[in-house]
Amino acid sequence: MSVSGKLDPVVRKIRVADIAEALGQGLRDFQAVPLYGLMFGAIYTLGGNAILLCLTALGMVYLAYPLAAGFALIGPFVAIGLYEISRRREAGEPISLGVIWSKLRSRGEIGWMAFVTLFVFVIWMYQVRLLLALLLGLNVSFSSFREFLTVVLTTNEGLLFLAIGNADGAALSLILFSLTVISFPLLLDREVDFVTAMITSVRAVVTSPLPMIGWAAVIVVLLIVSAIPYFLGLLVTIPVLGHTTWHLYRRVVVPVGSFADPMLRRE
Repeated sequence: MSVSGKLDPVVRKIRVADIAEALGQGLRDFQAVPLYGLMFGAIYTLGGNAILLCLTALGMVYLAYPLAAGFALIGPFVAIGLYEISRRREAGEPISLGVIWSKLRSRGEIGWMAFVTLFVFVIWMYQVRLLLALLLGLNVSFSSFREFLTVVLTTNEGLLFLAIGNADGAALSLILFSLTVISFPLLLDREVDFVTAMITSVRAVVTSPLPMIGWAAVIVVLLIVSAIPYFLGLLVTIPVLGHTTWHLYRRVVVPVGSFADPMLRRE
């Protein structure tokens, strides 16, 4: 039973092939309604550039790399509108900004999941600052991103910072991915509490570790690569990943009223 007293969603095992098929469905969703996808991607892109400009103005441009890596942490929250678009296409329901916004507002538990996501992102950025202070100096500052890269790649302290920082970021990303990969679509699709949604998401990862962790790696690589040219690649990457996540959720969580046995039904 879930925290709210309802039956827990049933999770089924998936294969690597399911990831590829969900990705194909995500691409088709983006092709069918590209303007909505580009709009959500533009919000992510503009937000990234706005933060980058602020960091430059504050003389903290060296935080651009951890910021780009940290974007992978908040991706599931930013893409929630895309889940609703895919859900509506699947159900044959009309799509508009009004109905999307109305659906998101009706799901109060999504706000708690958003808080969890942003909290982990803040922890990540604070840990980066802590590592910089411990390994490169308490009052460390760089005049340019190139200078930061030079120090990080050519000094023992910089290489240690890079190694620990990447390991720390990978651990946080895996934890948050496990908590959110299924939880946001589930909260959008059903009346469940956010704790149950997180538990279901972790169960999905534990049930199919290889495909799910592989999907996490794909997300991180695509987001980092897309963020390199001033976040412009995110215009397409975000909507495709968002739509794909919805279809992956449909393959992982057994629909209400279906057989609980995961081997009895494949989408």
